[in-house]
Amino acid sequence: MLDVKDKRLSIVIEGIILCKSGPKTTPIKGAAARITCVAVDEQGYETAPFSILNTPTDSKGYYLAALYPHQLIRHSLKLADCKAFLLESPLETCKVATDVNKGMTGAPISYRRLLHNKKMKLYSVPPFIFSNGY
Repeated sequence: MLDVKDKRLSIVIEGIILCKSGPKTTPIKGAAARITCVAVDEQGYETAPFSILNTPTDSKGYYLAALYPHQLIRHSLKLADCKAFLLESPLETCKVATDVNKGMTGAPISYRRLLHNKKMKLYSVPPFIFSNGY
């Protein structure tokens, strides 16, 4: 469960999206991942899942996706079972999504550290891979 007790802290999830073509792996600029979470109320009942998309990856394949928990706290909800999924590649030559690091079936999100100066909790996801299909 992601810790969202402090409504002043945003939750940021980072990852990398790459293209694998033969033995070569390169970052993909403009790729997307989706973070899906379930919220649980005070009685332990799950709400409908919700998703957020990352900012498009930069030239190094790096992305961030941010959750702002102040709305969840107002309704006494906690985030549970958050996973990241590979979504899309802008490259016509590298569009086949793979399940490397559970990019298709859902990668668990792991806590990295608290960034006090930026008022955020940083989580990460293993690298995701698209391929050219060969």
